[in-house]
Amino acid sequence: MKEYKTISRIAGPLVFVEKTEPVGYADLVKIKLADGTVKSGQVLDTSEEVVVVQVFEGTSGIDRSAGVKFLGENIKLSVSEDMLGRILDGSGKPIDGGPEIIPDKRIDIGGAAINPYSRGNPSDFIQTGISTIDAMNTLVRGQKLPIFSGAGLPHNEIALQIARQARVIGKDVNFVVIFAAMGITSEEAHRFISDFERTGALKRSVVFLNLADDPAIERLITPRMALTAAEYFAFEKDMHVLVILTDMTNYCESLREIGAARSEIPGRRGYPGYMYTDLAMIYERAGMIKGKKGSITQLPILTMIGDDITHPIPDLTGYITEGQIVLSRELHMRNIYPPIDVLPSLSRLMNLGIGKGKTREDHRQVTDQMYADYAEGRDLRGLVAIVGEESLSERDRKLLKFAADFEDQFVRQGKDENRDIESTLGMGWKLLGLLPESELSRISPEFRSKYYGKGKTD
Repeated sequence: MKEYKTISRIAGPLVFVEKTEPVGYADLVKIKLADGTVKSGQVLDTSEEVVVVQVFEGTSGIDRSAGVKFLGENIKLSVSEDMLGRILDGSGKPIDGGPEIIPDKRIDIGGAAINPYSRGNPSDFIQTGISTIDAMNTLVRGQKLPIFSGAGLPHNEIALQIARQARVIGKDVNFVVIFAAMGITSEEAHRFISDFERTGALKRSVVFLNLADDPAIERLITPRMALTAAEYFAFEKDMHVLVILTDMTNYCESLREIGAARSEIPGRRGYPGYMYTDLAMIYERAGMIKGKKGSITQLPILTMIGDDITHPIPDLTGYITEGQIVLSRELHMRNIYPPIDVLPSLSRLMNLGIGKGKTREDHRQVTDQMYADYAEGRDLRGLVAIVGEESLSERDRKLLKFAADFEDQFVRQGKDENRDIESTLGMGWKLLGLLPESELSRISPEFRSKYYGKGKTD
């Protein structure tokens, strides 16, 4: 294997190597420093004159005398069922003090989006135990449903709660959670690990942790490592896999950093013009394949910079994924957890996973009625600020109370509170009991006679 000493330039995490043999995109590279230290890298760009190599451990210590070898293979992840219960770094190496993973096989992390012709139709309800998701924005097996958050909001706590509680109800299935964290602090990493160990969720999980002080380059391969492990468990071991990716904003910032180091022409707000394609290559690896028993469901989490939902990262994510769960700073400031704002939230595949035999026959109608009444009650708050509550009609005062109780009882729940779908819908009927039965225009007479006045919270 030929060693080149033709480094012409070093820029940030990139090394530019001249006059090499033909090499492939994403090929692995070994760089040997003068003191004998060896660093790893990956081909980022290749042409007749120069090859651009991104170095995983950073370029400190590398000078023009360093030797560069091209290994002729892409990054691969060693996969095995022994990965369950393990904590790995962003590049797939164990960091939990346990033994090395003896692989069943090694898989290229590049992967590919599932062919649309081969995709199976999502239809199974995943119960998260969180009422605002299960009732109002239902997660369906094989779906990609992002959480849009903001700085300081408890998206990580929600992610951990879902990781602990998520399951496919009514079926005896092997359910696995793959949790990939990108660019998190050491304190956050410690909290994640403690929570997984405290609750026993680690037994059915694989955790990938890329810390804030790890190389930005590693951040780009962490979600691909997680999805490669997910594909192994789903399509080779017939398991149902929930992949939680946090925080996709840190991933995109690394993408922008590498683009700047390559002197690329920036797109919107300095992000690369190909960011849409890059995100799609990650998100489109979720789903089900006809003829395969397993599935991959994705829950990417991203923090909206400046709480701006039109920022390129949430904007492009919304185009690719099947809805969004939006967190509210206003609810958070009122100490309501989880602060999920149901009005801008949406699950486009919800109707495929609810109804008789899946959740309950009245699910869709209860949801529609609560949406309508909560939206109207919220609007009335603006009117109250102007004319006062005394000026409202009896109906409007009931809607105002409905909106307040909806937030205080239905949205609010404990971080360890795991509500099943029956309890959630029962709570919905209890809230609807605040209104006259004649006002429930979105619910059929059949369901009104069966459930009205019988809602329970236990």
